[in-house]
Amino acid sequence: MATAPQPPTHEWTGASGDNWVLHQQRLDLMLDAFGDAAIDAAAIAPGEHVLDIGCGAGATSFALAARAGPGGHVLGVDISPQLIARAEAGTPAGSPVAFRLADAATAALPPATFDLLFSRFGVMFFDDPVAAFAHMRAALKPGGRVAFACWRTPAENDWVRLPMTAIRDRVAPPATDPLAPGPFAFADPARIGAILTAAGFADIGVAPFDATIPYGEGATRDAAIDDALNLALAVGPLSRALAGQDDDIRAEAAAAVRAAFARQPGETSILIGGAAWIVTARAG
Repeated sequence: MATAPQPPTHEWTGASGDNWVLHQQRLDLMLDAFGDAAIDAAAIAPGEHVLDIGCGAGATSFALAARAGPGGHVLGVDISPQLIARAEAGTPAGSPVAFRLADAATAALPPATFDLLFSRFGVMFFDDPVAAFAHMRAALKPGGRVAFACWRTPAENDWVRLPMTAIRDRVAPPATDPLAPGPFAFADPARIGAILTAAGFADIGVAPFDATIPYGEGATRDAAIDDALNLALAVGPLSRALAGQDDDIRAEAAAAVRAAFARQPGETSILIGGAAWIVTARAG
């Protein structure tokens, strides 16, 4: 199933960044299980140095730092100034974590410095993923590792499938390039392997990981359904599919999506299915 176009990279400095900050706690809750699985796969040792790519508001950076311990260090990088500001504001004094507004694909990185390149859903947006991973590999120590989570197909992820199926009779989904930068650019495991191999990595592992996602929050079930709808309207493919539509279409679409969420289980959050790849590799 086609999904709506993804925002250009520069939009993360504008409305998209604002929306992620506004909904940060709910989005982190939605993504926690996948980040934890990737961190487990990374097998971080005490004292290691980690580059957190697309660190957002810092949730993964702080979790990585807890694994690396006081002798370790984490540098989180992101292209959104709003998210970096939120991450810096939430950094405890004396924490072995620093943040930097930068695009990891091209930013000047200290050579042979990091033990691990890590990302929770941040690497699928590179314009040239082979060049990006080759660039970042130069920042790894000899034998350094990479570990990241990336989404599988839209059809396997209810945060896309449910709303986009609900509106398909009202809003025609635009055609998309499955290889274009976006959340599903790494849905094909063979492509992941080809990218990492071309960038100089070896011992590549691509393992499926499925989790139940708590989507939206509310004190009651009705409030949770409403919040799930508001989240879908604010962040993700539904928000882009409805951009520019007239008020009647938007109202009909919102009612259909709310009904789709209402068919899912959950009391204080709507519970939906999520599917990702957990990817590991070693610098060749």
